[in-house]
Amino acid sequence: MEKALLSALSPRHRRKTNQFTRQEAIAGWLFVSPLVIGLLFFTLLPILCSIVWAFKDYDGFTVNRFIGFGNFIHMFHDKEMGKVWANTLIYTCVSIPLNLILSYLLAWLVNNNYRFTKVFRVLYYFPCVIPGVVNGLLWLDMTDNTYGIFNRMLQAIGLPAFPFFSEASTAMFSLLLMGIWGVGGGMILWLSAFKGISPSLYEAAKIDGANGWQRFTHITIPMSTPIIFFNLVTSVIGSLQYNGTLVIATRSGRGIDDSLYLYGVKIWFTAFKDGNLGYACALSWVLCLVISALTLLLFKTSKWVVYGE
Repeated sequence: MEKALLSALSPRHRRKTNQFTRQEAIAGWLFVSPLVIGLLFFTLLPILCSIVWAFKDYDGFTVNRFIGFGNFIHMFHDKEMGKVWANTLIYTCVSIPLNLILSYLLAWLVNNNYRFTKVFRVLYYFPCVIPGVVNGLLWLDMTDNTYGIFNRMLQAIGLPAFPFFSEASTAMFSLLLMGIWGVGGGMILWLSAFKGISPSLYEAAKIDGANGWQRFTHITIPMSTPIIFFNLVTSVIGSLQYNGTLVIATRSGRGIDDSLYLYGVKIWFTAFKDGNLGYACALSWVLCLVISALTLLLFKTSKWVVYGE
């Protein structure tokens, strides 16, 4: 259609049209150039460099020696990897269902038109706007054994102080408890799913005599499965590479007796504490492959997701 219109124009008008099209294209590229440059130099280039460094003995400064698959083979001889994978799997398998269920139930509660419902939505979401580092420092103060607000509250009702991150036996529990702090972020996504469910479905169910629990299990849950699936995939990706313990835990995020030594912390520790960037890149690519495999498995088994109007 556009070619037919251009052929109908005179040569002078065609030149003006082509010139205007080129100017539009140049203006468009100028507007998106900051994003393009950022993606090229701060995303694509580091990815390519990490692929090369994964096959090298590289410390970032002086040592730069090609060793083939040496870094990947070294993972099988690294005594820390067993503890790292165990901690990561425990954190992933517990935090994902815990946060999904709590955020889902929270969204279901605030989805009703009760008094001050909007105020509670804001209060529940407010912790999500706090930066990660600030959030970690805040929890570090609140869980302090001496002056932390949590232990002061426990002592006020006659209970002993809880060690939180200061003991290996309670560190993982404290980390999972800290994760509940951000369930408001998932709540927003669930609310968007609930708002997309047609009210006529609930009205028809009420006419058929369905009570509140039956409407919840037969309408709300099935119709919100796309968001459930989305949150499940993003939670798996985020939890496997979580390294938030760098702020709150001792020994550069590893915790007491390596109780919080997660895979993401292992990558950071290897790169910036041990100075072995090559091995850290290899660890990163192995994690990338694991996450890709799990994501593919989730998509292959997503027949339970209901995509409808």
